[in-house]
Amino acid sequence: AEAVVAGGGSVAIFDLASSDGEAVAAEMGGGTTFHACDVTDFEGTEQTLASAAESLGGLDAVVNTAGGGVARRTLSKDGPHPLDEFRQVIDLNLVSSFNINRVAAGIMAENEPNDDGEPGVMINTASIAAFVGQIGQVAYTAAKAGIAGMCLTMARDLGSLGIRVNAIAPSLFATGITKGIPDEFADALTKDAAFPKRLGKPEEYGRLAVAIIENPMLNGGCIRLDAGQRFAPR
Repeated sequence: AEAVVAGGGSVAIFDLASSDGEAVAAEMGGGTTFHACDVTDFEGTEQTLASAAESLGGLDAVVNTAGGGVARRTLSKDGPHPLDEFRQVIDLNLVSSFNINRVAAGIMAENEPNDDGEPGVMINTASIAAFVGQIGQVAYTAAKAGIAGMCLTMARDLGSLGIRVNAIAPSLFATGITKGIPDEFADALTKDAAFPKRLGKPEEYGRLAVAIIENPMLNGGCIRLDAGQRFAPR
């Protein structure tokens, strides 16, 4: 969001009402607005997205970053993986992203295309767990693999409209619960990276997102942003 605003764009931030989204939006300025939203409330999200697009005067790009998981094996000493937990992770990571994509596509289709014939672009967030999931990440891996897998198909679905679809697959980034972890713990988590051996920085994700928005040849792909890291089994 900061990178888009710095480039002269207007941004609508969606996050939970309990988040810092309102304060962040006010601090960023540049016409940035905050919209309290639970992305697993699919109908409510559709309404919020339509309202935000109207207040922005249109919708040119969407970046989905909501996500989370549970630490649970397919079968543990407590029994099989609870099905409701699996569904919750799929809803939060995969279904919510698809819901925003499908609604955003309808809004973008009404745009006047730019000089490249493009009315909009969508970016979803996968994870390197989609390709090298660790023990206990089965629900998260399934959800993120779904994000990566639907990329090309959705790009093909929307190609006739000029709407591009891409995904970013980050490794561990200094956001959310990992933001304030001790250095020694961060070092242990990133020891399998090629270079640099550290947590990713939010602005590095932002730079890639902006690059995708600006480059019309980036379409239908899931781009790894992981410093060459491959998770070990645990």
